[in-house]
Amino acid sequence: MKSKDELIDIQSIKNKNLGGPKPDFLNAEAAKHVRRFHISFEEYRATPLTSLKNLADYLGIKNIYVKDESYRFKLNSFKVLGGTYAIARFLAEKLGRDIENLNFEMLKCKEVKEELGEITFITATDGNHGKGIAWAANHLGHKAVIYLPDGSAQKRVDAIREVGGKAIVTNLNYDDTVAYAMKKAEENDWHLVQDTAWDGYRKIPSWIMQGYTTMAEEIKLQLELEGIEEPTHMFLQAGVGSMAGSILGYYINQFDNYPITTIIEPNEAACVFNSAAHSDGKTHKVEGDLKTDMAGLACGEANPIAWEILRDYAHMFVSCNDYVSSRGMRILANPIADDKQIISGESGSVGLGFLSLLMEKENLRSLKNELQLDEDSIVLIFNTEGATDTINYRKIVWDGKDSLLD
Repeated sequence: MKSKDELIDIQSIKNKNLGGPKPDFLNAEAAKHVRRFHISFEEYRATPLTSLKNLADYLGIKNIYVKDESYRFKLNSFKVLGGTYAIARFLAEKLGRDIENLNFEMLKCKEVKEELGEITFITATDGNHGKGIAWAANHLGHKAVIYLPDGSAQKRVDAIREVGGKAIVTNLNYDDTVAYAMKKAEENDWHLVQDTAWDGYRKIPSWIMQGYTTMAEEIKLQLELEGIEEPTHMFLQAGVGSMAGSILGYYINQFDNYPITTIIEPNEAACVFNSAAHSDGKTHKVEGDLKTDMAGLACGEANPIAWEILRDYAHMFVSCNDYVSSRGMRILANPIADDKQIISGESGSVGLGFLSLLMEKENLRSLKNELQLDEDSIVLIFNTEGATDTINYRKIVWDGKDSLLD
């Protein structure tokens, strides 16, 4: 019979070939322009950067900072940052205007709408990206058609409809749903806004990645205002890898000694981990139904633009089972002493769950040492979503779903 620790399924690959060209499209100047655009939204507020000092003390490190994207535009996820910026860049091109001379309010005005006519945007999503696209299209007076993979939570489908999108659940997995959305875009002359790239489709995914750098720009300013040191470590979760590639790309461009970075995925959909395991520099797809509670990370094929960044600059690649994410949700929901409670969804909590296990479990000590985690470590984690599926959230946090006794 397996021990409890043996039921925690964590696999890791150390990157032995660090170094490569820096991703210039994620440099400091580009990030400043992106944040300037997002500030033009009436709904814009910088999301909290929360210190979990008591948890850090308990785990034996200097501090933990959580960028809490559950507050973003009241949409419960960071994804809207990429979708809105990509749509704005697309509309600016159609208008023959420079995005630097436009803001969100200008794109909403009657004259611009009359010049552009009605446009339909389309995407495939596990929920959060599609909700951001639907929100942006609706605010700008356009339409959005959003396809979701088989098994998508009804709460996530409803959330897309509530912000004005047409949500359709397919009988396909995520990657096949992306292919289906691409086909429907071609058939109907709709405009695809997808957060992964392929041959002939790189511009919009690059814009989406640029959109995510607003989070990193906010963190930089938040740390400066509080006189806090830059993080020594980052734990970044990956689906197709666009968010992870965006944040890591930003830090590569900002600092010569960028944080020691670990990329984390669910075992069932570890496309970045699988690509790293092949050691040939190329992306390698994961097949199957991709079923995991970490629905936002259930992607079988990495974004090649993001993969090149992760391949060259991430220090460690990790895949894990759902217990790791669920543990992170329970820890964040039940803070130590006066640490702030954070409501995290399944895809938002895996970094914290993984860090907690690294610092507590004897069988993970060699991995902890490999990552140089000690009493001087300052760890940055991204809570990329709140409780976007409230039913499953309660099953995990209230009822102990995905515990070692489940």
